Amino acid sequence: MSLPRTLGELRQSPFSEQRLRSRRVKDELRDNLITKLRETGSVFPGIVGYDDTVVPQIVNAILSRHNFILLGLRGQAKSRILRALTGLLDPQIPYIAGCEIHDNPYAPICRRCRDEIAKHGDQTQIAYLQPDDRYVEKLATPDVTIADLIGDIDPIKAARGGHELSSELTVHYGLLPRANRGIFAINELPDLAGKIQVGLFNIMQEGDVQIKGYPVRLPLDVAMVFSANPEDYTARGKIITPLKDRIGSEVRTHYPATVEEGIAITAQEAWTQRDGYKLHLPKYVQEVIERVAFVAREDKKIDKRSGVSQRLPISATENVISNAERRAIRHAEKTVVPRISDIYAALPAITGKLELEYEGEMKGADHVSRELIRAAIAKTFDDYFSGVDMRQIVQWFDLGGEIKVTESAGAKEVLDSVKGIQGLMEKISALDVSAKDTMESQVSAAEFVLEGLYAHKRIGRTEERVFIAGEKQIKKPERTYEREEPFRNRRPYN
Repeated sequence: MSLPRTLGELRQSPFSEQRLRSRRVKDELRDNLITKLRETGSVFPGIVGYDDTVVPQIVNAILSRHNFILLGLRGQAKSRILRALTGLLDPQIPYIAGCEIHDNPYAPICRRCRDEIAKHGDQTQIAYLQPDDRYVEKLATPDVTIADLIGDIDPIKAARGGHELSSELTVHYGLLPRANRGIFAINELPDLAGKIQVGLFNIMQEGDVQIKGYPVRLPLDVAMVFSANPEDYTARGKIITPLKDRIGSEVRTHYPATVEEGIAITAQEAWTQRDGYKLHLPKYVQEVIERVAFVAREDKKIDKRSGVSQRLPISATENVISNAERRAIRHAEKTVVPRISDIYAALPAITGKLELEYEGEMKGADHVSRELIRAAIAKTFDDYFSGVDMRQIVQWFDLGGEIKVTESAGAKEVLDSVKGIQGLMEKISALDVSAKDTMESQVSAAEFVLEGLYAHKRIGRTEERVFIAGEKQIKKPERTYEREEPFRNRRPYN
């Protein structure tokens, strides 16, 4: 069935005048949400970990026809949730073709559209909006002006059209009017200057905007949503109290509650499907990467007000796979299997995601990140080997055994070396790895066992990644001091 292309055809179509006149955007969101809840129950596909916390609160806000704000630290899917709201809009809605603010054909609010209907009547051309076209997003910055959001008088348009400056036909519409009959989102709301936030009062409460002091009233139909970081209230700006009072619901987001939820998010977002080489990403490697973020969120050397974004494990996973991919290419291995050493090689994807406190700054981002990885390895190791007797492996090192396992070494080279460690290869069965698995998988599992023992300080490891006995230390050159002359031989001070 073809869609109506003129106002006359529209009047004879299912887009009835009564429905389009009375049904506002918030009613549309509410109706489609109710339909979705009845049919599938899934409101935001792809949003993990919020089913029992954040999503019910957003549902309540939409059912209440509220403007709402998502309040949370960085990397908590705030922007993604706001953009997912387009899934609650109709597949298409009609508007007067050529209208900058997508006017309702049955109730136009701009002067141009009223003149167009008066001139052409039922032959007025109709166009259609898709859901994505009805979402307008603005990142709040201190340099945003009222003209950017609301609009301004355009002298050039007035001169070319021969209009008075006070005419509605001279208006250059801002982002908010262009979001008419849709969703308008402002990210990082506290960064918006206070005097600009005042400009949102009318649209929030009365549903209209005024432009440049002229008697131009636009009763817009907009659902407004916002996002903000709690840190921003004191660090860079604040949401002024009258605006906060006009926001219907405040929904607080959070980081994944469990490692499993974090792994699911990372697996969904990280680029893991590489071309050319088969990838096997061991579960214990995923857990270590995810626990780095969990450990960092509890570490006193990390700024808790800033938070640790979920982008950390996502970026780290991509770097870990890339390092393993580089090794596989160099040694012509058929399967890419990341190791724990690849996580240490992914430090560039970790250090930039951490905001350090004073103590952390003194130690340095690299040192803090290595400590986080070691703590994450220890926790993951305990999940797999708690209560397992590792004395045979530790004794092998205590008797003078040493082995070098670098992140760039090929699987065959490392496997030949680790097989000489008594009791090591028998332990990897706890990781669902056996002698029937590929060399790459066996090496990755064996290295995890060694790294776990090192993380618990039962064996040692040098900076060159040589695993040694726990009590051995890297011998540092002795510091020599120049012998001072006896006091009596010194020259007196002048």
